[in-house]
Amino acid sequence: MEIQNNEIVSKIERLIDPILTEKSFELVDLEYKSEGKGKIVRVFIDKQGGVNMDDCSVVSRELSILLDVHDIIPGSYNLEVSSPGLTRQLKKPADFGKNIGKKLRLKLINPIKKQYVLRNVNLVDFVDNTINIEYEGKNYDIPLSSIVKANLELDF
Repeated sequence: MEIQNNEIVSKIERLIDPILTEKSFELVDLEYKSEGKGKIVRVFIDKQGGVNMDDCSVVSRELSILLDVHDIIPGSYNLEVSSPGLTRQLKKPADFGKNIGKKLRLKLINPIKKQYVLRNVNLVDFVDNTINIEYEGKNYDIPLSSIVKANLELDF
């Protein structure tokens, strides 16, 4: 079932990515899964300056028509289009490059200062799939392969 879901996600992504790019949106994340008695497709979008409700509505209408015409998803489903939020997860290498200078929350495979979860980390640089962070006054290089999860943190 997981392989089939991955294939459907790949097909959906290939179908909607050109539409989003044309409208200056970035596809941040895409989920397809069973929830309750039905299926759900969640599309997380972003753009320069952020996404508002009108953006989500416009994209939702267009993607709904596109998905129905191409009939990629077997049976009925619900489509949700939204912003990834202020504490969005960083998944792609490009996400790190775009967020240099911002605060992160990291969950690591190997601890730093005996901590697997680091909060209020400053993302200093990103080169060759390795991030450089400043944490508690010291700099550390961490390969992306050593990061379990990375999220932006609110910086007040």
